[in-house]
Amino acid sequence: MQKLTIFFQIVAGHVLGALSSKELRDLLLPAGHPPLLARRRAEMIMSRVRMVAALFALLTPLWIIVDMWVFGWPVSGMLAAGRVLVSMAFGALALSYGKSTKMADAYRALAMLFGIPTLFFIYSHPLLSHFQMVGPAAAIAAGYAFLPFVMVAGLSVFPLTAVEGVLFALPVLLAEALVAFMQLDMLNWSSHLGAFWLLVLIAAVATLAGMSQLGFMMSLVRQASHDELTGCFARSSGEELLDIQFHIAARSGAPLSVVFADLDNFKKVNDGFGHDAGDRILKAAAAALHANLRAGDVLLRWGGEEFAIILPGTDCVTANQVITRLREQGMGSRPDGNRLTASFGIAERLTDQAKDWRQLMEIADQRMYQAKLAGKDRCVGCSEPQ
Repeated sequence: MQKLTIFFQIVAGHVLGALSSKELRDLLLPAGHPPLLARRRAEMIMSRVRMVAALFALLTPLWIIVDMWVFGWPVSGMLAAGRVLVSMAFGALALSYGKSTKMADAYRALAMLFGIPTLFFIYSHPLLSHFQMVGPAAAIAAGYAFLPFVMVAGLSVFPLTAVEGVLFALPVLLAEALVAFMQLDMLNWSSHLGAFWLLVLIAAVATLAGMSQLGFMMSLVRQASHDELTGCFARSSGEELLDIQFHIAARSGAPLSVVFADLDNFKKVNDGFGHDAGDRILKAAAAALHANLRAGDVLLRWGGEEFAIILPGTDCVTANQVITRLREQGMGSRPDGNRLTASFGIAERLTDQAKDWRQLMEIADQRMYQAKLAGKDRCVGCSEPQ
């Protein structure tokens, strides 16, 4: 099994580009996606769902003209009734969810987008198969059988994992199998099997296209959200992460600590040794900070020589312990050989009764300045100076 995993990672690495093992796993499974990626993905899926739903809400009733032209009564009337309902459903979907950034809403919207035409296919295909048709009517009726192919091909429009692609294609495949099993049209079983196999292939290709979109999105999010020099999260993405973590903590009543760190006397490094030396110091400091954090903690480069650390589910005592351990381990050396130090300020959501993440960061920033005024190379925590 391990050899198979390694083989898949090598092949996927060549096909999908320079993605890490975690990102390769994220192409297969939706669980464990980083918050920023999940939010961006939800935004894109919701935007495209609304666009497609609005388009079909307008186009679906226009086909009633064709139905009335080629089909006689009562077929045209029954199809028209179904199309009106479908158009209303698409219109409601286009106006739903607003600007939601939750994957749960994106899943529901996408399920509705594929569920509406699937139900129409199950309704219309048996209806047409009960009537003997010739000429243009037979050609248009045969075209209704291709609706599942259009639906599964539409999967390629969305950035989906492999599992999601399979799950969203499955109801369409089951609908096609149901129609074939009941023998509700004029095609024979060999034609049904051929059509079903082609539908599976199209679903597989569409899922791969969705995975390719997702892989490209991962690369863009990674590049846009990280500071190029230090590899930390950039401030813009860091503010978004703070907003996400604060709302999660507020909903669950959990603690949330943030740490504001400022390297001591950093200007002297740039003035005395040049900006290249300053860049090396920043990279070393970021590496030292990151090495002493836990798996769920997030390191941000706030600007210049300032860093911020998000500690989810962490109270004041534990946050102080994290910074104490970090200071004991050290942050490296300055170009002159002296120890590199920083001043830290800690704030915690519950203890400091912060109303939002901005107020929480402001408290941590103020405590960092208290540490500076008290002589630098120290930490001011939630209660007493360290």
